[in-house]
Amino acid sequence: MGRSEDDARQGLNLPEDIDTSAESGESRGISEVDVQRAHLYALLARLLGAPMDDETLEAVRALESEYADADSDLGKALTSLGGLATRTVRSAADGEYTSLFFGMGSGGELNPYASFYLTGFVYEKPLANLRRDMMELGIASSGSSDEPEDHIAYLCEIMHGLITGAFGGPKGLAQQKKFYEAHMAPWVGQFFTDLEGAEQAALYMPVGTIGRLFMAIEADAFEMAA
Repeated sequence: MGRSEDDARQGLNLPEDIDTSAESGESRGISEVDVQRAHLYALLARLLGAPMDDETLEAVRALESEYADADSDLGKALTSLGGLATRTVRSAADGEYTSLFFGMGSGGELNPYASFYLTGFVYEKPLANLRRDMMELGIASSGSSDEPEDHIAYLCEIMHGLITGAFGGPKGLAQQKKFYEAHMAPWVGQFFTDLEGAEQAALYMPVGTIGRLFMAIEADAFEMAA
C-alpha cells in the first residue's frame, strides 16, 4: 500500500537494444520507467509476432549476461531466456514457433488472439471492439501481416506505441490504462500462463514467464493509478 504506479514498475531494467519504434522514447521526453515498459512491450511483440531472425536471436542471447546478477523473478526469466537462446539454433527456434503458433485457429498448440480466448473463436466481437478503438486512437493497420489485430504481438506493439508516442505523441496513463483493461487484461494473463506451460515450449517457456510477470506488474500499477 502507498506505492505509486511508478513504484510498481521500478526495477524492470529492460534492454534498450530491442525496440520496434523508429524513434526512441527518450527523444520523445517520456519517463525512464515508461521507456523500460516500452522496451519490454517491444520485446514481447518481436518474439511473439514472428519466428526469431538472426538479429533477434543475437539480441535475446545477450540477455543472459546482461541479467546474470538479477535477483527479481522478471530478471531471472530474462536471464533464462537469454541462456536458452544461446543454446538454440535458429532452425530449432523456427520449428518451436511454428509448433506453438502456426495456423490461425488450428495447427498450433496456442491461439494468441483475444477473440479466441474470450469467445472460443477468432474474428469475433473482441476484434471488432479493438478495431473501433484503434480507429478512435488514429491507429491504422500497416497491412504487413495477415494476422488479425487482436493477436498478442499486435496488442503489445500498440501498447509500445501508446507509451512512446508512435501514434501522434505519447498517450497519457489514463488512455494506456483504458486500452490495456479493455483489450489485454481480460485474457493475457491466461495466455502467458498457457505459453509458460505449453507442451511444445522450451525456448518460449521463459517468454511466457516474462509476459505473465510483466502483465501482473502492469495490472498492479494501473490499479494504483485508479
